[in-house]
Amino acid sequence: MTNRDRIGLTWISFFSYALTGAVVIVTGMVLENIADYFHLPVAQMSNTFTFLNAGILVAVFLNAWLMEIIPLKRQLIFGFVLMVLAVLGLMTSHNLSVFSLCMFVLGVVSGITMSIGTFLITHLYEGRQRGSRLLFTDSFFSMAGTIFPIIAAAILARSLPWYWVYACIGVIYVAIFVLALCFEFPVLGKKAASQQTAEKEKWGVGVLFLSIAALCYILGQLGFIGWVPQYATKNMGMDLTQAGGLVGNFWTSYMIGMWAFSAILRFFDPQRIVTVLALLATVLMYWFVSSSDASMLKWIMISLGFCSSAIYTTIITLGSLQTKVSSPKLVNFILTCGTVGTMLTFVVTGPIVEKSGPHAALMTTTGLYAVVFVMCLLLGFVSKHKQPGHMSLH
Repeated sequence: MTNRDRIGLTWISFFSYALTGAVVIVTGMVLENIADYFHLPVAQMSNTFTFLNAGILVAVFLNAWLMEIIPLKRQLIFGFVLMVLAVLGLMTSHNLSVFSLCMFVLGVVSGITMSIGTFLITHLYEGRQRGSRLLFTDSFFSMAGTIFPIIAAAILARSLPWYWVYACIGVIYVAIFVLALCFEFPVLGKKAASQQTAEKEKWGVGVLFLSIAALCYILGQLGFIGWVPQYATKNMGMDLTQAGGLVGNFWTSYMIGMWAFSAILRFFDPQRIVTVLALLATVLMYWFVSSSDASMLKWIMISLGFCSSAIYTTIITLGSLQTKVSSPKLVNFILTCGTVGTMLTFVVTGPIVEKSGPHAALMTTTGLYAVVFVMCLLLGFVSKHKQPGHMSLH
């Protein structure tokens, strides 16, 4: 593979995370407007977004096998067609069933691109370089989380229809589509001997701890971010722009944290770092839901974003280091567990909000972060990443 192709595929990975971040994160911003559009209660409308999360889950789960059958370039081209159809469906239909189908298709497209993006980074880079590259890639998820709530707030403040937010998100896939046409992808049809070795090697109990941590982290994070706008407006007396600013503060800080930790992780043990960060994030989240001072929320969100930034990608990196040779199926398994957390976001938090309000949902997400801390702590006793041959310094 040429260096030109490596750079091009890396940028596809960057944009794949930006796409998924944009699709998932704007939900909290547009939820109330879409509920009004369909004349449904917000809590009931939130359940419809389960189709989006289910689409992501199905795509990530199946793509562990489909990547070896359908060429990656062909998948991305097909994804572009699906993206165009989904956005057109959202813009032209006033039917709830069509909306649900379009959300599912958006989820499938996001899942396909994110799983391809993750695989490309783990395939192109090794050892600690893989960890820092994954962090930088995931920073595009948070970059989208910074930019698109601002775009969504601007669109909604000007009384434009909510579906223009998704049309703007579609521009990211245009970039992916153009890049996919310009560069050569690795061929995965016939497994190399090194891949076969990775598949035969036992994963170990550490993968179980990492999978639980990935699920609880994503469920906790997206549940928290999804209901912060509602909590800020209903419980803390903020307007929609201020609430969107809180979400933007979180993702801006998250992005900066990723850039910082992509350098820091080169020098420290990833298991110890992720354990400390999970503890700090849990404490900050509890402070947020316990604080009665609205002016403090901004600073807590900035701190929380920074401390949360390296957790998920470090979990994936540690997973890839549980075998001597990186296994695409192992990486996809942990990614799938995280995606289950995405799918369960409104299934779990929606009923809590309906019965007890957004504050109760935020307390639940704090408990999920505490579980992440416990799993990362337990991992320290069983992780294979320190064994000879598992971690390269490159």
